Amino acid sequence: MKKFITSSPEETIEIAFRLGKLLKSGDVVALYGELGSGKTIFVKGIGKALGIEERDIMSASFTIISQYNTVPVFSHIDLYRIERDIELDMLGFWEQIGEGIAVIEWAEKAGKKLPEETIKVYLKSLGNDKREILIEGRNEQDRNNL
Repeated sequence: MKKFITSSPEETIEIAFRLGKLLKSGDVVALYGELGSGKTIFVKGIGKALGIEERDIMSASFTIISQYNTVPVFSHIDLYRIERDIELDMLGFWEQIGEGIAVIEWAEKAGKKLPEETIKVYLKSLGNDKREILIEGRNEQDRNNL
C-alpha cells in the first residue's frame, strides 16, 4: 500500500495522473471515500493521463457510466445512485469491467464482485483541500513509480 497526503486538488490530480500513466487495458480502479473526499478529482487526473481534458470529466452521478473514446477506452462509473445489485446488471456495468480502463466511484456498491486484481484507492478528506490517499493493489515497482 502506498500513502500520499495532498494539499490541493492539483496535487490530488497529479497523483492520479501518475497512476493513470501506469494503467493498461483491462485495469479496474475502485475508488472509496466519503462524499467530498476527492473521488471525481482523482478521476480527472486519471483521465488527464489518457488525454482527456479535466473539464470534460464530471461527476457521473446522473449518467452513472460515462465512456470516453480513448485508446484504450476509458469508462468512468459512478455508483452513488445505485441501491441494488440488480441495477448493475441492468446498466451493463459488468460489460464495462475488463474492457479498456474502468474507474469506479463508490465501488463498495459493487460488493465483492470486482476482479481480484482491482486497484483500490481510498480517499479521505483531512479538511482545507488536504487529502489522504491510499493506493493498494499495484505491484511494488509500480507503486514506487507513483
